[in-house]
Amino acid sequence: MPKISAPSVAEHHAAQERALLDAARELLRETGQAPAMADVAARAGLARSSVYQYFSSRQDLLRGVVQDVFPRWTRRITDAMERAGSPADAVMAYALSNLDLVAEGEHAVGAALAGLAPGQELNEQARAMHQRIGEPLTEALERLDVPDPAAVAALVNAVVHAATRMLESGDDHAAVSARVSALLGPFAREHGAGTAR
Repeated sequence: MPKISAPSVAEHHAAQERALLDAARELLRETGQAPAMADVAARAGLARSSVYQYFSSRQDLLRGVVQDVFPRWTRRITDAMERAGSPADAVMAYALSNLDLVAEGEHAVGAALAGLAPGQELNEQARAMHQRIGEPLTEALERLDVPDPAAVAALVNAVVHAATRMLESGDDHAAVSARVSALLGPFAREHGAGTAR
């Protein structure tokens, strides 16, 4: 049996798979291209043959990255919203945590995956992710007694998408976040005043 670097074989396998997924995500972020299995193995510090113990092909590896990235992105945003002190703060947390992910390169990974691994599975996962992220935003807006929360959520997302394009064009993260806060902050404060629910 090969030497393992964890208390159990199952934990060892989980750690190896995690290392491969992280390596593939890093390479995707850096290049925007599907990484070669050998490059993923090298980045993870493993033998090339080790990759095939976890992923049968490069497409299978990309599928694994999709299944890993989207839920993590969703969790990151919903956790930020849950930590917010009020519904108004949750709206701001939604916008700013999205921008943080873009600045960190996670959006580039998602965009690369959409181009490299197109298909029904990816489309369904992307749609489910956006729906899961959008639900707490709409709920926060409902708690603010905003008329037509779904329409307002679409407008908030339009601001976030425009800010995303600015970041992807090379604008400074702090400056873009400040602009978004200046734009959405007064709205959140106005509707958040007196809302204690």
